[in-house]
Amino acid sequence: MEAVAIDGGASLPSVIGMKVQRAESPALLAGHDAARDFFSSCFMGPDAVACEMLWVAHVDDRARCIHLGRYAEGHEGAVDLPVRKIIADAARLGSAGILLAHNHPSGDPAPSAADCRATRTLARAAEAIDLTVVDHLIFAKRNQCQSLRRMGLL
Repeated sequence: MEAVAIDGGASLPSVIGMKVQRAESPALLAGHDAARDFFSSCFMGPDAVACEMLWVAHVDDRARCIHLGRYAEGHEGAVDLPVRKIIADAARLGSAGILLAHNHPSGDPAPSAADCRATRTLARAAEAIDLTVVDHLIFAKRNQCQSLRRMGLL
């Protein structure tokens, strides 16, 4: 897992290689548009076209990003969702919520049945430690983005 801790300042991946841009204050991920804009740069570059990747932003109780990590890299049609690792990191970081984002290199941002099942499994596990899965965004070509929360699937 590649991860960037955001301690006192936001870190955003400008490319998949994890070049980091520092800001004066943590990124605020309140709302769909803010989350979409925040994650969009995670899916730029040649790796984003070739395989699915899963990024998770851990947020505090005011929706400020406290940690951003790339949790998985799959192949063209799938990526694993490491529930135990995400939950363990959330507990360690004291996260109030998590936002997930992954890409579909196929170009279709619609969630698959597997995407929905994995997200529900994570949400049930998160609930046990009073952690909220705020949203799961799926990106496709030309920065198309679907929100499982907005679709009523979360």
